[in-house]
Parts: sequence; C-alpha cells; structure tokens
Amino acid sequence: MEHSLKSVTAPRARTACAIVGAFEGGQLTPGARAIDEASGGQLDALARRGDLTGKPGSALVLQTPAGVGAERVVVAGLGKQGALTLKGFRDAVAAGLRAAAASAAREATLFALEWGVKDAATTLLAQHAMQVAAETAYRFDRLKSRKEEDSRGLTRVVLAAPERARAALQAAATQGAAIGAGVALARDLGNLPSNHCTPSYLAEEARRLGKRHKLSVTVLDQRHMEKLGMGALLAVTRGSAEPPRFIILEYNGAPKKHKPVVLVGKGITFDTGGISLKPASDMDEMKYDMSGAGSVLGTFEAVAAMKLPVNLVGLVPACENMPSGTATKPGDVVTSMSGQTIEILNTDAEGRLVLCDALTYAERYDPAAVIDIATLTGACVIALGHVATGLFSNRDALAAELVAAGEAAWDRVWHMPLWDDYQEQIKSPFADMANIGGRPAGSVTAACFLSRYARKYPWAHLDIAGTAWKSGRDKGSTGRPVPLLTRFVMGRAAR
Repeated sequence: MEHSLKSVTAPRARTACAIVGAFEGGQLTPGARAIDEASGGQLDALARRGDLTGKPGSALVLQTPAGVGAERVVVAGLGKQGALTLKGFRDAVAAGLRAAAASAAREATLFALEWGVKDAATTLLAQHAMQVAAETAYRFDRLKSRKEEDSRGLTRVVLAAPERARAALQAAATQGAAIGAGVALARDLGNLPSNHCTPSYLAEEARRLGKRHKLSVTVLDQRHMEKLGMGALLAVTRGSAEPPRFIILEYNGAPKKHKPVVLVGKGITFDTGGISLKPASDMDEMKYDMSGAGSVLGTFEAVAAMKLPVNLVGLVPACENMPSGTATKPGDVVTSMSGQTIEILNTDAEGRLVLCDALTYAERYDPAAVIDIATLTGACVIALGHVATGLFSNRDALAAELVAAGEAAWDRVWHMPLWDDYQEQIKSPFADMANIGGRPAGSVTAACFLSRYARKYPWAHLDIAGTAWKSGRDKGSTGRPVPLLTRFVMGRAAR
C-alpha cells in the first residue's frame, strides 16, 4: 500500500474517501465539523436521527455528500469525548479504513491526527495510523488456487497533516509503514504451513532479506552445529528428516564500538512434541511455533527499512520436532553448548533446548542486551491469555524499557517473576538441570531454565505463546511482537 502526507482541509480534499471522526453524543472532530458546515448540516442531521452514534468501532459511510470535494465520507466512531486511548485510536482508524475499503474507493485521506489521544504525541499517532493502514490491508491468499476477483480495497492512504510539523510527521508515518511491513513479513512466515516454511525456507527468507537491505547473513548447517557443541539444539532435530539451520543476521547501522542488541527467535517450524506427542486436536497450529523466528526477521525488515543508527544481531535456531526411531527420548541426558547437561523429561519442552544453545552463542557478540522471543509455554497462555506477552528478565531496567516500548507500540507485555525460589523445580538427580519443572508456574520455570544460559549479559525473555497467533474464525498469525521489538530498538537507537 502506498502512503503519503498532505496538508489539506477536510471539505477541500479531492479524494475518493475522506475519513473523519465523531464522538458519542454527536460531537464532531474539526474535520467532521468542517464537512458538516460545508454540506449544510448533513452530519448533525444524521446524529439527531440516530444514524451517527460515534460509538467505538462504528463507521458511517456517506456517498457523494454535498458541498465537499470527497466522493465519500466515512465517519469513524471515537467513543466518549476526552476518553480516547491509543487502542481506541487504532480501532477507529481500522474501522474507518475497513469501511472505505468495502466501498469502491481505492484511495482514502485520513484526518485522524486531529482526534487527539491523551499523553500521545502527534508523531506517535501518525506512526500508528500508517501501521494500522498496513495491517488492515494485509491478506494471505498465496496458497489459494482461485483468488477472489474483487477489485475493492485501498491501494493508497493519505494522512492529512499540518504543514508546520510535516517533516516530523512524515518521518513518523514512514516508520509506521516500515513496522507494518515487518509485521506483514512475520505474519506471512507464520501463516505458511510447515511443508512450505521449513528450516531451509527460513534460511532462504533470511538471505532474501539480506539482499534487500544489504545485511550480513550466515547460515550454519548441522555439521557446523556439531562442531560448536550445540547438543541441546541437535537433540530436538534428531527425529526429523528436515535438516536444521542456525541463521545469523547482522545489521550494522552504528560504529563497531557500539555493542549490539541481539534478538534470538525460536524457529521450530513444526512441533509434534516429539516422543512426548501432542494431542491431535489443533496440532495444525504448531506451524506457528516458529513465530519467534518470524518476529526476528520482521523486526530486521522494519529496522533496516528505517536505517536506524544501531547495531543489531539476529539468531534463529531452526528445526522441526518430530517423533521417529532416531528421536530423543524422555530420560535422555544431553550436553548443551555451554557445557551444562540437561535431563530431557519431556521432549515437548523443546523450545528452551534450541534457545539455550543460541543464548550461549550470543556471548561472542559482547551484547548490550539479548532478547529471546518464543512461543514457549502453554502455561503463559493460562496466566495471561491472548492479551499480554509474558516478560522475564535478569535486569529490572531492561524489563522496564520493554514495558514502556510495549505501551508505546500497543504491543503490551507483563513483567513476570524470575525468583531463585523457582529454580528448585528444575533440579535433576542425573544432570545439571531438567528441562521441565512440573505444572506449577510452568512459564516461570521455563524462563528459569533459560536464565542459566544468560548470566553474562542483560537478558529478557518474551513468551509469546498467547499472542503470536489467533485461533477460530480469525485464525492466523498476528505478527507480534514485531511492533514491540522495533519500538525497543528505536529507543536504543535514539540514545
């Protein structure tokens, strides 16, 4: 989707569709009020009649309104005046754009920067407006033999902006579009089935990303992993015919003296549970178990497009977790790259096994911070549902930074405990640790396991098991936490 900024008033906008806003009780935003005056009170009349409610999520479409330059006007509902939140703003923009897309309009001019959100800068609103525009335009139909022949849908969004702040708003809108592109890449990778999105496919996607943005991309095969001693990662892939890949991306936007941020993404392209086989119900959704990897590639897409002055490293341990005669068995003991031994009590707790070797590999970069992203535990879904991502960290300052980035990106996290008391649950009589700690506090003990491999640097773990995809009617990848990670990297770049 194309995007641009333009200084224009709502009544004079020569556009296929002008999108303005209204609060409950018929209170119109400045753009809507100007259209109302130019059209002889059409919006006020609709409000008095009860057609224009201003309720959140509503969108009223006017065809060929009198006295204005737009062919159509969409009035998005903003809820109670003075109570518009960032979420409400995003929802209203989405509702307005969807209503415009459902008409025959191919282009829309959005007057959303005048709606106002408490404690939110106009530049942040511009960023979110363009990000939402990209998200609402997203479609995944590449695997369908017959695509819907529907010409409807927006191909261009113009953001109305005051001339005095145009440069800053243009930069923010471009950032929003870049984040939207990163989210789309992560969603595409997540939505692809595992017979398409294999570890080798992820590696090729990383190489394509590298060519687009001139990144350094290195892919290690099983032989290299064996030489490095990645016994935990290799234990997961033993049952699969698909060869594993360890993908390394490097973006160098700052001088070498600046330590990099390292992102580690779990890349299990399909998870059967291995010998500890999962139930058949909903197992198809285990194609999303590489969503951590997808979010790393999506974040690189956004960061590289913005050309942020920061150094960034991405590590993706990619493999399948399958049952077979060669698969790792419950009770086996393996040695990780760090030299620590692990008793594998449950082969379905495989994510932490691939991540722990990647966390050890991250030490060689002397990182400023390491963040791993993984669809790690069903326990996190029970704890936080599908709203917040679970956050664990060995540094409170890093955790606070991620919480703030999540709020600004509206990709929120919740800081969970990582107390030493929980380490007791993963003790093993036969190895340095077990890979599970029982049902109580399952997401916490998983993070405790990872923390043993992240003692040499500031580290955070994001458990995205509840936020990486949706089930049911709206089934599909969400692209989270690309907005959170990108906002975090933007904050680091601004230092």
